[in-house]
Amino acid sequence: MLIILAFIIVFHLTAAVMLFISTIQNVWWIGNDFTTDIWQVCLNISTTTNCTEIGNNSPHFQALQTIQATMIMSTTLCCIGLFSFVLQLFRLKQGERFIFTSIVQLLSSLCVLIGAAIYTAKHDDFHANMNYSGGLKEGTYGYSFILAWVAFAFTLISSIMYLILRKRK
Repeated sequence: MLIILAFIIVFHLTAAVMLFISTIQNVWWIGNDFTTDIWQVCLNISTTTNCTEIGNNSPHFQALQTIQATMIMSTTLCCIGLFSFVLQLFRLKQGERFIFTSIVQLLSSLCVLIGAAIYTAKHDDFHANMNYSGGLKEGTYGYSFILAWVAFAFTLISSIMYLILRKRK
């Protein structure tokens, strides 16, 4: 039972770390001489990197704010889920399920799904209107974007694990 408990905690921590990295790192969209994410655009000019925030003058700023909000909410909910799991380990009676933790993880999963799906659907619009002479459309998804989708799968799987899991002696 202790091995299963350790695996669940490590699985949950891995999901939280992936959410933190995907929310914070500037690698959602990457090109030869630029990187961009939900917060800023960084241009690599010769040996220097020039980063500028994506401001409210961008035509798709509201969509980017939605992505920012859902990613922050998913990270916060994942941390709350871990905290509630630890509390429930000591407070639940034998044989009860971790329903609250499961619901919190499911909400975290839903938030990261919404954020990543919006970015997937609108990334062409985001990069078409950026002011950069080289153009930001010529790029690929970065590791932060991929981590967001992997974190979605991890949080969804962990919510199912918590729903099935019962407290044992």
